[in-house]
Amino acid sequence: MIDFANGSVFKLSPCKPDEIAPAVAPLLVHGEQFVATFKAVRDFVVFTDKRLIAVNVQGITGKKRDFTSLPYSKVQAFSIETAGTFDLDAELDLWFSGLGKVRLEFKGSADIRQLGQMIATYVL
Repeated sequence: MIDFANGSVFKLSPCKPDEIAPAVAPLLVHGEQFVATFKAVRDFVVFTDKRLIAVNVQGITGKKRDFTSLPYSKVQAFSIETAGTFDLDAELDLWFSGLGKVRLEFKGSADIRQLGQMIATYVL
């Protein structure tokens, strides 16, 4: 499992769903749809209409992968921090019941406001 307790896990950039769909598609339930996808060097995150799926690619070959499913129904609160002039990264903090705070950092190219609005749609 990804150690979300240590705050920042990886810096994410938007990516096309077809880049990571083959790895995540078998985990989706009937009718579940991709909403947004982000990728770091090896790890990636998928926001669906039901949950957040964080994938930690492990090992030298990258064949071993840890899939962490975080349902929106367990989100207690969330916050977004937009990129600034000197701090070019944006952040999304989610507080999950039974897990605590999960922080995802995004490169400035990510539309964090749109992501916050999407989270609000599913959480509120």
